[in-house]
Amino acid sequence: MHCKTLRLPAMATVLEESIRRAEQENWTLDVFLTHLLEQEVEARRQRRITRLQKQSKLPPGKTFAVFDDSRLPLRIRRQLPQLQEGAFVNRAQNVLCFGLPGTGKTHLAAAIGYKLVENGRSVLFTPTFKLVGRLLRAKREYELERELRRLDKFEVVILDDIGYVQQSREEMEVLFTFLRDHYS
Repeated sequence: MHCKTLRLPAMATVLEESIRRAEQENWTLDVFLTHLLEQEVEARRQRRITRLQKQSKLPPGKTFAVFDDSRLPLRIRRQLPQLQEGAFVNRAQNVLCFGLPGTGKTHLAAAIGYKLVENGRSVLFTPTFKLVGRLLRAKREYELERELRRLDKFEVVILDDIGYVQQSREEMEVLFTFLRDHYS
């Protein structure tokens, strides 16, 4: 009851089993308490990752587990561990993927996105034309600033197929506004 009041659902779930285990293994009070707190922290981390995963709109199944990196040049394969760690996010650096259609650019970008989410980062994956459409609608409805603030909540925005935007002046204007504001 106290765990629920204090909003410690994981602790409430493992409490009885942890008490039995603590008695059997003769845990000290600090070991017992540390165990309970670790369970709560891990459960919260998992819930956060699940929430971030859902918000990310990453394409299902496009992870490194099923990515064939043998098609990538050796230079790029060597960079994959650093990209997965996400240090480029802290430095506000862009990662651009170029190549012919069907070479795995979207899969690679999504796989990096999945790793970033696993590391607790907020990610949004979207085809560029959808983002531009969203921004154009917001601009027509005089809600562009609000929409930009919503998008700014994501640490990483993965724009897929940026080359497919029709590149009208209005499209380029809202895309540039988004990119400018996202790095301010």
